[in-house]
Amino acid sequence: MTDRLYYHDSFLYEFEGEITEVVPAAEINARHGVYLDRTAFYPTSGGQIHDTGWISSSDKDKVRVAEVVEEEDGRVVHYIEADKAPERGTRIRGVIDPARRRDHMQQHSGQHVLSAAFIRLFNMPTVSFHMGEEACSIDLDTPAIKPSQVEEVELLANQIVQENRPVEIRFVTQQTAQDLGLRKPPRTDKDELRLIDIQDFDLSACGGTHVANTGQIGSILLRKVEKVRQGSRVEFVCGQRAVKTARHDYLALTEASALFSGHIWDVPQQVKKSLEDIKTAGKAHEHLLAELAELEASRLLVETAPQGQRKVVVRSYADRDLTFIRLLAQKITRLDPTSVALLGAGLGQASLVFAQTKGSPFDLGSLLKEIVAANGGKGGGTRDMAQGGLPSAALIESALAQAGAKVNS
Repeated sequence: MTDRLYYHDSFLYEFEGEITEVVPAAEINARHGVYLDRTAFYPTSGGQIHDTGWISSSDKDKVRVAEVVEEEDGRVVHYIEADKAPERGTRIRGVIDPARRRDHMQQHSGQHVLSAAFIRLFNMPTVSFHMGEEACSIDLDTPAIKPSQVEEVELLANQIVQENRPVEIRFVTQQTAQDLGLRKPPRTDKDELRLIDIQDFDLSACGGTHVANTGQIGSILLRKVEKVRQGSRVEFVCGQRAVKTARHDYLALTEASALFSGHIWDVPQQVKKSLEDIKTAGKAHEHLLAELAELEASRLLVETAPQGQRKVVVRSYADRDLTFIRLLAQKITRLDPTSVALLGAGLGQASLVFAQTKGSPFDLGSLLKEIVAANGGKGGGTRDMAQGGLPSAALIESALAQAGAKVNS
């Protein structure tokens, strides 16, 4: 069993140990793995991601520890970036990446504060915790969270940070833990539990790395809230991540406000107004397009000579898209219920639309499938309205000619 030094000192960044076992490059990550008799490297577990750093037996053979994993038997394997695996029994010196460790301590300790705040204010227990490379999240056992509740929790959490309360590590028996009123009962059968005690605010069983006092968490910033299968998910960042995130958000808002020639606080209202203007312009565009399609339909019907008892309108538009020819087809068949429209559009995806009035004799869905398949395209539809795409606009004219020949035969 590996002696986990971080259990007692989260600020231990350097240590000495011995390689007890070596495993060849793993198939899953192509890295050699080493087991140590003692380690300060934290393995991925409990929602917290692993430490990285270096191990060396001399100044010349320093290798990077890229991943640390806790195995089912409780041992910790360190995956290293090395061409040659080190030998068993080698004495090593381990060095933890201090910036990454400090960041993880801030995020994990911040999570404890947040989870306790949600319990104290709204009785919303934390179901799970996830630490990502850029942001963290907790899933809460509640169907919804109001914006006002998010603000209250954020305020209380940052008050606890500002009070700089001590964060202590305690080891107790299972029986003792049951009498202490832990925020969340641990799912373990271990005789001894490691507790993280935020003075007069939170007491939880946890094996992660934590700050020595809440002031070291820095600021706590709550961000996105979304509904998930098991309740509600709250995204958050702490410490330097919160500063980085706030700076990124500010720069994005500043750039957006400059486009609107306004203040960053006015961006939401300006975006709302722009969307309304776009919606209004879209409706006007649709109205004009409908008028244009109706005029074009009238012109085509006048120009098209009857083929027996019906008019077969065949036309290709290089500068129009699928939306227009579909609308045009509808207008043609409404103005002349006996007509058949065989139309093509070359703008964007090369497209075909075949249409007739309901009750007309042709199966245009089958016809279109046959035509587009013969030209390397795909499509389909009903007897009366079908559409499809072609690999190239250069194929539209010949495809329409093939369709027209079959309808007129």
